[in-house]
Amino acid sequence: MGEEITLNITRYNPDKDGKYTTQRYSIPYKNDWSILDALNYVKAELDGSLTYRWSCRMAVCGSCGMMVNGTPRLTCSTYLNEFYPKEITIEPLANFPVIRDLVVDINDFMAKLKSAKPWIIRKNKRDEDDTSKEYLQTTGQMDKYYQQTLCINCTLCYAACPVYGLHPDFLGPAVIALGHRYNKDSRDEGKADRREVLASEHGVWKCTVVGDCTEVCPKHVDPSAAIQRTKVDSAINWFFSFLTGRK
Repeated sequence: MGEEITLNITRYNPDKDGKYTTQRYSIPYKNDWSILDALNYVKAELDGSLTYRWSCRMAVCGSCGMMVNGTPRLTCSTYLNEFYPKEITIEPLANFPVIRDLVVDINDFMAKLKSAKPWIIRKNKRDEDDTSKEYLQTTGQMDKYYQQTLCINCTLCYAACPVYGLHPDFLGPAVIALGHRYNKDSRDEGKADRREVLASEHGVWKCTVVGDCTEVCPKHVDPSAAIQRTKVDSAINWFFSFLTGRK
């Protein structure tokens, strides 16, 4: 027999006993296998009941996020050779309700994402419908928000965020980062619309600047920095509103 590696995988089936258990699987060790490859081997060869999400296998779709030895990771871009010969523990993403095994419910994230209006808003609604119009940008204008466009909505930052874990009403890192992305877009005119959400009691001011969201982001979006910049924008807006008497 060749080399092997052990996976300790969280199992949860609400239709059975509804208890969390850990199941051990010994699989062949392949130096070029990702953890997602290993999970696919378990499902195909050892246990077809194992449930998890995946799609692109290229760190683009963001669907295969899981806790790997306690850290939120994309399993398609995390490799067995990083851990071998030690055992690997694979769990569902923290801070989310578990649907089954390694699959979590991200409906809360999706609702918050929609509330931040992560799309270009024009004051004249006809502008949004007229696809023939062009709104040109300089490289400098695009650079102001480009980093946040790299977000793939993988929600690893939510699994890492202690504030979201303690206060589920917090908008969370990715939502605020994407709100910041559109606020900095020169083509957008919806900053005031988003401010009501981003600067609300559940928005940027709940963040305590731990920075774990930035540490685990697979695309280097740096949501922590986006949150702090949004705080600055919010504070400046409040100050000028106070001076001018605006609400």
